[in-house]
Amino acid sequence: MNWIIIGKYINNKKKFKIYRNLSSAKSEYGGVSVVSVDEFIIVSSNYVPGYEILETKGFVYGLTVRSRGVGGQIGAGIRSMFGGEIKEYVQMMQQSRNEALERCIEHAQEMGANAIISARFDSDAISDIMQEILAYGTAVVAQPVE
Repeated sequence: MNWIIIGKYINNKKKFKIYRNLSSAKSEYGGVSVVSVDEFIIVSSNYVPGYEILETKGFVYGLTVRSRGVGGQIGAGIRSMFGGEIKEYVQMMQQSRNEALERCIEHAQEMGANAIISARFDSDAISDIMQEILAYGTAVVAQPVE
């Protein structure tokens, strides 16, 4: 399944929203088809529907390593004894993905791109208490097809 993520600044914080396709993203933004600095297209496919790739800028990535604080680790440890979702770690992973994705977008923008294609996430445990999250893809310059 292809997905599109658009980041927008709300109250000086970057928020991401995931869309199933470009049409639904455009309809929420009033049919605007031009990508601005506040809106950045990221897709898992090798193309952006309705857009033409004018230039490939290259490989981009964003990386973060996170660890829960002592209180969060104790709370998660107690919760893990009884089973079920460990909300402390879910929240940490969501924040980590957003941070890695934002760094990936910043890397692409530094290269002059306005979109990322073939986007992926990777995750690995560095130790019992640290988690690495990597967001990566190919930075491109895309233009709407008329």
